[in-house]
Amino acid sequence: MSTPTDAPLRYVPPHPPRPDGPVPVWRGFVGERARNAVFGWSKRAFETSYFERNVLGHRVHIPLDPALVQHVMLDNAANYQKPDLVKKLLHPTIGQGLLSSDGALWRDQRRIVAASFAPAAIDALLPSFARAAEAAMAGWGGTIDMAQIATATTMRVISDALFGGDPRLTSQAAIGHIAAALEGVGGARLQVLLGLPLVPVTAKGRRGKRGQIYLRETLSAVVDDRRRRPGDDFLSHMIAALDARFAPAEAQALAVDNAATFYLAGHETTANALTWTLFLLSEQPDLQQQVAAEAQRALAAGVDDPGLGDRLPLLRRVLEESMRLYPPVPRFDRQAMADDRIGEHPISKGDFVSIWPWLIHRHQRLWEDPDRFDEARWQPDARAAHHRFQYIPFGGGPRVCVGMRFATAEMLSVLAHWLARWRFSPLPGRAVRPSGMVTLRPAGGLPLVLSRR
Repeated sequence: MSTPTDAPLRYVPPHPPRPDGPVPVWRGFVGERARNAVFGWSKRAFETSYFERNVLGHRVHIPLDPALVQHVMLDNAANYQKPDLVKKLLHPTIGQGLLSSDGALWRDQRRIVAASFAPAAIDALLPSFARAAEAAMAGWGGTIDMAQIATATTMRVISDALFGGDPRLTSQAAIGHIAAALEGVGGARLQVLLGLPLVPVTAKGRRGKRGQIYLRETLSAVVDDRRRRPGDDFLSHMIAALDARFAPAEAQALAVDNAATFYLAGHETTANALTWTLFLLSEQPDLQQQVAAEAQRALAAGVDDPGLGDRLPLLRRVLEESMRLYPPVPRFDRQAMADDRIGEHPISKGDFVSIWPWLIHRHQRLWEDPDRFDEARWQPDARAAHHRFQYIPFGGGPRVCVGMRFATAEMLSVLAHWLARWRFSPLPGRAVRPSGMVTLRPAGGLPLVLSRR
């Protein structure tokens, strides 16, 4: 259990209500729970170490003890792969890219992209992070939806850093279609669970399908253009490496699949983490002032140098606490390839194992007063007391997010620039609540009142 803070009055940010008893499985397919993965969990889910459910004939194990999670994600990771149902759900959007593949195909792709996320490569990208943060601030003042700003900013970062600044990836049309595609993925899960074909039957589903088509067609065109005119960027290097490893048709398909994977995963989750951090700071003006002063000192010592993140220890702790309370991806799933045991719990081949950062990060047995915001949890001594799998915003084990270092450096840089220049205050009367099936965002965006420092 992490070390408690000495301050008794700390901010407790909003979370969905928790009923006393378990929620019936069928509730997950109707009402708010069908639209919101973090809604409707009972108090018991934040207290027990393990439970299981039967979801439309599928046996689902939910381990909440970090030692059990470690078994799935690290100790016996080879036995727990991406579920076939999840691959079917993701395939129209990201095909067989790094996020949705397993085995030798996953290992080959991981080796190919890993070099682009090495420390030296990320250090070279710091100027692009700063440019994106600066560009976003043009015309600021008054009430602004910072969720939209964060999304546009992280899309620009991904476009500049990985795709040579291609303007097709930062247009308003792209932003709208990507949001629709992500919502469509969450809305199609009932069809997948029932073994039905992925035919959009709702307005949201049809918008999602149009978004998927737009994404694939746009990125296919970007890849084709880059083949004709290679550059010195992530996409060009990835295309060359895939061409050297795979047959031409497979290399082309994987290039588009991974372009979609890194474009989506590279901006959406990062934008959500930025948004939640700004929300938490807007509700704590004294802490925000301390972070702003730290950011001003850090930027004065150098904007683009690799040491910037090291000069932002308070901001880093705030960011980590933000991702604890509002993990950008609230759940991820695995499927057992063979019989196994997770602790004392028998697992049969084909069973699902669902890992829930949303539950683990707020678990009563793992954290002191877990719903309370407390950046002191990330002081070195307190951090050392954490189990390595009780905090997993980027996953863990062999499949830990390859872009974790990139995302962290990007978020620290962008937040430092924004907080050094602007004050963020809540919009009076505006309630904020977490929502989302694939990623976790504030429902309806995050309008904040901005004023210059």
